[in-house]
Amino acid sequence: MATETTISRPAPFVEDIGKDLATQAVAMTGVPVVTGGIGSLSKMAGETAEGFQARQDAARAFDVRKQNLAGLAPQIAGQDALQQQAQTLATQGVGSYQPFLQQAQASTGPQAFQQYMSPYQSQVMDAALAEFDRNAQIQQQQIADQAVASGAFGGGREGVMQSEYQAGSDRNRAALQAELLQQGFGQAQQAAQQNFANQMGLASALPGLQSGDISTLGSLGALNQAQQQAQLDAQREATRMAAYQPQEQLQNYGNLVTGIMGGMAGSGTQTSQVPDPGFLQTALGAAATGAGIYGALKRP
Repeated sequence: MATETTISRPAPFVEDIGKDLATQAVAMTGVPVVTGGIGSLSKMAGETAEGFQARQDAARAFDVRKQNLAGLAPQIAGQDALQQQAQTLATQGVGSYQPFLQQAQASTGPQAFQQYMSPYQSQVMDAALAEFDRNAQIQQQQIADQAVASGAFGGGREGVMQSEYQAGSDRNRAALQAELLQQGFGQAQQAAQQNFANQMGLASALPGLQSGDISTLGSLGALNQAQQQAQLDAQREATRMAAYQPQEQLQNYGNLVTGIMGGMAGSGTQTSQVPDPGFLQTALGAAATGAGIYGALKRP
């Protein structure tokens, strides 16, 4: 039995394209992938000179591709002027309450009332005591006048009356002075206590203010982080484009070749078995052939 093989092949130019694609694909497998320029490479321990040379060649090609693809590299828009202004205003407001806390804190302590004493305290006391002394002198003069009228001027009775009046006047003067001092102290102490209460209110409000600062700074930090991350993503995409541009170009070339070959007749090999003629068939064929020849010779 004989074997018959039929081979169908694409057009010669398609076959050449396929061979070229296969050659490039095989060659691409031997090229190392690098994501940095020639300046980013250094020979590693145990690396052969041929391997390091291959990486250097790939790095030079990477620099060339990166420069060629610069117009296609992703870009990130910077912050708008209004965004920058909003961020500046927000950061200026952070901690603006601190001076108020410092002023309130300066008003605490045992001697805090002193700064709340009336600046006119001494003038008020001097005026009140001066008026008291004037009235005392008037009273002393009246005692002397009464002594003259009664004929006891310069006597022991006048001296007793003057002495008693002076002692009482001094006590009253000291009481008046003490009352004025106590009144001023009480007012200052009350002002200090009010300021202390205000400070405690600010201290209670401080966590909320700090929370607002944290929230503001966190929002601004998230915005800046997103901006920086977008820049890193753009740089990574640009590096990826430059690093894998040959592979993607070869893949696109392969898709094009596949499309071209898809429109052509399919190629392949078909094998069929053809039965060999038997002895009887061979003899009959030979006899028929001989008879035909003999018949032709016998014809006139």
